[in-house]
Amino acid sequence: MKPAIHFLRLNHCPIFKQLQLEEALLRVDKRNWCIINEGTPDAIVMGISGKPEEFINQKRFEKHPVPVIRRFSGGGCVYVDRDTFFVTLILNHTSSPAQPFPQQILCWTKELYQPLIGDPTFCVRENDYVIGEHKFGGNAQYIVKNRWLHHSSLLWDFCPDKMEHLNLPSKRPDYRSNRSHKEFLCTLKPRFSSKETFWEQLESSLSSKFHIDRVSLNEAEAALAAPHRKATEQLIDG
Repeated sequence: MKPAIHFLRLNHCPIFKQLQLEEALLRVDKRNWCIINEGTPDAIVMGISGKPEEFINQKRFEKHPVPVIRRFSGGGCVYVDRDTFFVTLILNHTSSPAQPFPQQILCWTKELYQPLIGDPTFCVRENDYVIGEHKFGGNAQYIVKNRWLHHSSLLWDFCPDKMEHLNLPSKRPDYRSNRSHKEFLCTLKPRFSSKETFWEQLESSLSSKFHIDRVSLNEAEAALAAPHRKATEQLIDG
């Protein structure tokens, strides 16, 4: 019997609000969740230990400021906008065969996307989803005693000019080398006839592993009222 998963679909929800919701559901709720969000107002999102002065191109930022958010999970820094897709899984350890370690979780989540991508060069490298030598998805995890969270930002498309907000990180995957964002990244857009086609195929893949129970945002937001640790913060309003 397949485990149940609560499925919440959002559209252009601000990433700060989404991260606050994810943190609450991870810490105070006991159910499995899949949260998808198609796009967000422009923002820069850093991992829990990220420092703006390291990741952000200050000259570019001063000309075109955007909100800067520190999420509760680790990982690198990303620029997100209306063409960024977000997929988050929050699962009890017993609900997937993946052991609660980042690389095993990454490899298991790759199985969800394999039927969609349909490219033999699709793989996991470091913490990234990659086609050939080009990244289309970044990932981070947060693992607690009986549950884990895995969230992904996927590039439906991207604007190279916006990526200039980000410095070339000092710590970067070996496969990236010194490539610029434009040279390093690829997008999902050429592989699907529409955004909706991508979401339909993702939901179909998810349903092969879980019984999907659709929920409303109001139901999910009940977790926000419960006392819990809140590490997600907005550092700069933009």
